Amino acid sequence: MLRPEAGAPKGAPASSGIGGQAGRGMTTDLGDGGPRYLGVIGPSDASEDELDLARAVGREVARSGAILLCGGRGGVMEAAAQGAHSADLDTPGIVIGILPGSARGDARGPLDYVLATGLGEIRNAVLVTSCDAVIAVGGSPGTLIEMGYALKASKPLAVISGWSVVESGGSRPAGVIDARTAEAAVAAVLAALPGD
Repeated sequence: MLRPEAGAPKGAPASSGIGGQAGRGMTTDLGDGGPRYLGVIGPSDASEDELDLARAVGREVARSGAILLCGGRGGVMEAAAQGAHSADLDTPGIVIGILPGSARGDARGPLDYVLATGLGEIRNAVLVTSCDAVIAVGGSPGTLIEMGYALKASKPLAVISGWSVVESGGSRPAGVIDARTAEAAVAAVLAALPGD
């Protein structure tokens, strides 16, 4: 529900007020009164390097003021949530975990909100559909499926490590961004969104 912030003049833009955090570092407004939603995807059985990258991505998402969406389980998902709640951040980020199962207790990591979908792997489509852009860290079959959903929906997709996405002629599909760092990935997907 969108509502004007307390003390705002009549007719002022509305704020989503997510989690009672109206206006908290929300510099990534799409013009609809709310922050941008960035999905961080990757394998649950990630390598240590991938986990470190995911934590760095989570920190950068939080610094940007965007809301981080993930699959709410272990591996890259948990590491990204940890990064968004790093002690070195002035203000921790907001993290939403979208689970495949129906039990919120299956969630892993510091999640602010948990959505237990009961949809199994179909939750990958829910996660990507809910995002404005997606950042892939590492690769697994589930990550590849989520990347496909992002491409199909024409959402900006940054790939830091893992799967390489090329068309039959060897070129990158529109909207796919190769990034070497967390900072570059977050900056690139935000820059690719309308309004920037």
